[in-house]
Amino acid sequence: MRLVTRGDLDGLASAVLITEMEKIDSIELIHPQDITDKQFIVRHEDILANLPYHPDCGMWFDHHLLTDSNEKPPEVFKGLYQQSPSTARVIMDHYNDPKLERFSRLIAETDRMDSARLTESDVLDPKGHILLGYTIDPRTGLGCFEDYFMTLVDALKSKTIDEILEMPEVKNRIDRIHNEWEQFKKLTIENSRIDGNIVITDFRNVDPIPIGNRFLVYTLFPQANVSLRIHWGPKKQHVAVVGGHAIFNRTCTVNIGEMMSDFGGGGHFGAGTALLWEESAEQDIQDILRRLKA
Repeated sequence: MRLVTRGDLDGLASAVLITEMEKIDSIELIHPQDITDKQFIVRHEDILANLPYHPDCGMWFDHHLLTDSNEKPPEVFKGLYQQSPSTARVIMDHYNDPKLERFSRLIAETDRMDSARLTESDVLDPKGHILLGYTIDPRTGLGCFEDYFMTLVDALKSKTIDEILEMPEVKNRIDRIHNEWEQFKKLTIENSRIDGNIVITDFRNVDPIPIGNRFLVYTLFPQANVSLRIHWGPKKQHVAVVGGHAIFNRTCTVNIGEMMSDFGGGGHFGAGTALLWEESAEQDIQDILRRLKA
């Protein structure tokens, strides 16, 4: 049996829980749009977690919005879908097994990070599971990490969070975040602009983008209530746009996930992503900005 998920803290916590409860032979890390665009072959015994539904899967867990760009699950399916702070919380609720209680702190912190219910200190001086989450967040910019992901799945079952943060491969990533912090901050300021209620950060002319915390922009531009980050997608075949409600100025009412689904992406109420075709990207970005202002 194969687990297919995405490589972030929610995917990691989901993998910890599912591998405790099911006999998983391998784990595949993919982007949600690989499911939406049918670029990934789903097998009938696969468990999908933290990803859009696919009719060929054997079990499915998710908490993101069901949008028109995604397959809709039948009324009865194996697994669980519900609105929740994280997919890991959905999985915890589904199994409702006492042996998973030892992961309660991991799930609580995953809830906070995936729903962006963070404090300013979580952004500027992160600790514990939140710091670990940044080391595995694809948007931090630390690159390929499948082996790292698998190492953490095992470590979270046998070590305390303090012990995990002292592991050489984890410390290396933390050190890289710290070392590039000022450069990331500088380039975020230089490549960002305010347009009404939106802070727009365009990194398409920055190569490479320094490693950095995706929530930092909200401490630099506190007047904005929503952000739009633009950068190149894989192999520069698409333009990636990432929208998110400001986490310290929570006045934006646009459903970001629903909006991004109109551009082939998805997400949830407070955040979402889409990969735009290069030839239509500029028009799409203007449409997104217009909707965020409205």
